[in-house]
Amino acid sequence: MTPTLLDVMMLTGLNIAASDRAFNFLDPASFKIKTRAIGGWSGYVSENMKTGSVSVREHTAFLNMWLEKFIFCGKTVGPTNNTLKMAETLASGNPVPLGKHLLGSVYHLLHQVSAKLRVDQPISNLRGPWWFIQLWLNMYMHKTMGIRLSELSFPSEEFDEEEDSITRRCTSFGEAAIMIANDSNVFSKTDFFKCFYNGFTEDSTIWFAYHDDNREYENPFKFNLDSWKNDEEATNIMREAISPRILPANFTSGKSAIGYEFCYPSVVARQLGFIQVPPLFYFADKVQARNSIGTALTYNR
Repeated sequence: MTPTLLDVMMLTGLNIAASDRAFNFLDPASFKIKTRAIGGWSGYVSENMKTGSVSVREHTAFLNMWLEKFIFCGKTVGPTNNTLKMAETLASGNPVPLGKHLLGSVYHLLHQVSAKLRVDQPISNLRGPWWFIQLWLNMYMHKTMGIRLSELSFPSEEFDEEEDSITRRCTSFGEAAIMIANDSNVFSKTDFFKCFYNGFTEDSTIWFAYHDDNREYENPFKFNLDSWKNDEEATNIMREAISPRILPANFTSGKSAIGYEFCYPSVVARQLGFIQVPPLFYFADKVQARNSIGTALTYNR
């Protein structure tokens, strides 16, 4: 089992179907934003927060912080311009397949973890989207932990800091998976490893996690595997989710090349609701694993 593009879409709602132009994000942005010697993220906010209507520059500055601090969780743990071009693209209203970039970063992080564990090195200094790995584990292990997703609630936007918190029902699988961490019955890290070591019982094993018995979840939007052929948007999502591809990883504004990770959906066909088939190593004779790609033409090919 492994995180897939379908997991990314169902848990986060991030776009996975927009045109992939990852090479464009290596170009410098239209303007520069100060990130050094400004007092960390609090100084970054003070430097870029203005009054009046929000400009594209201010929106870009906010999205740059959101991408760096909360999505990709860069290793500098502070302001950078690494995702500035992507932030500018989003602020300008242009669609970005952010879900593909997130999954590429997740695969890159898992590769780094595996490489360090093989040589008995610590992984505590590795930065990246650990949050998504935790979210994914919560989703696929909630039965093992004895948790019913339908019984979880999410904090409401309507609350008073001086009163008890108000909750509402979860409206997405992502909200439910997040709230597992607040459940009193949740396993400790030791219990997680015991499950993986001792194995899982048959009734707690989940292959397809997004089976909505109660039809309660409407966000990010309804996606039904039984009727995906009747909806153009759902058809595009399904095509992206099951097609072999490379995923951008370790990309930074100002670089001359990007890294990438392979994505083979056939390896997890059963997890996506299909019959398991042997993987077709589509890229075996085309590119070498984790080499940098130096031109946009090569990337598109």
